Amino acid sequence: MNDLPAPIGTSIRIFLANGAADGVWVVEKSNWTGKALMAPRTRYKELRSRPDLDGPGVYLLIGPTESGVPIHRVYIGETDDLPGRLDHHNRTKDFWNRAIVFTSKDANLNKAHIRHLEGRLIGLGKAANRAELENGTVGSTPPLSEPDTAEAEAFLAEMLLIYPVLGVQVFEKAAEQASSSVVLHLAGKGTKARGTEAPDGFVVHAGSLARLDVVPSIHAYGAQLRAALIGKGRLVQNGAHLLLTEDYVFTSPSTAAMVMLGRTANGRIEWKTAEGQTLKDVQVERGEGLRGA
Repeated sequence: MNDLPAPIGTSIRIFLANGAADGVWVVEKSNWTGKALMAPRTRYKELRSRPDLDGPGVYLLIGPTESGVPIHRVYIGETDDLPGRLDHHNRTKDFWNRAIVFTSKDANLNKAHIRHLEGRLIGLGKAANRAELENGTVGSTPPLSEPDTAEAEAFLAEMLLIYPVLGVQVFEKAAEQASSSVVLHLAGKGTKARGTEAPDGFVVHAGSLARLDVVPSIHAYGAQLRAALIGKGRLVQNGAHLLLTEDYVFTSPSTAAMVMLGRTANGRIEWKTAEGQTLKDVQVERGEGLRGA
């Protein structure tokens, strides 16, 4: 029997240290020695005073981009002096509004480990192209022994599981985000696109064609997003169409449809399977199937 064991559930505990959702979050996972702390910049003083920051760690500073494409702007760093380094960024970096720190509860992380983690995260962030990276260069990973590399990679795997729980989806390529095997199609004037549902929105696949112009009645947000995608080279003119150069995650199927069609659209109706079934029907049918199971 060669079947791999099915994935099993795991427990992630989030403790609201200040008793409020907008305070410091302390995140721990069952059977893991790591720990994550997240706080908005408005709660930086409380985060800074945590004893958990005594020791080396890897941190992420996150905020919005000016254009909205991509949505997030991030800085990835490592240090064995978390309070001092975060103080420096609090004085010198303006863009971020949230900080996420990963450290170890049992002091197992050393300088080589955190440099490895920083380099891997920068590499994953650049490859995913889901965020605007503040880091100027691609991170380099230091040489580690085979056991140390295994330990660092195991720690990284847990980080990558926790980041999405904290609303951070910047280390996984859009194509890998699809949460459904159903490929949906969008057709209209000058438009021929393919997409799939994703946990944080809707992925439109690279090579999809969008209408070259927009109708006057399109929502201002849709026109601005199209302009930003064009400005960032995500949409480029290809004859009588705009071509999507890479997989892109939109916040919703309706936003995806609006950008591609150049007009206001209900994505749950516009996106259809090859057989003509709407996304709305697919979602309803999927729910009915669960209810009848």
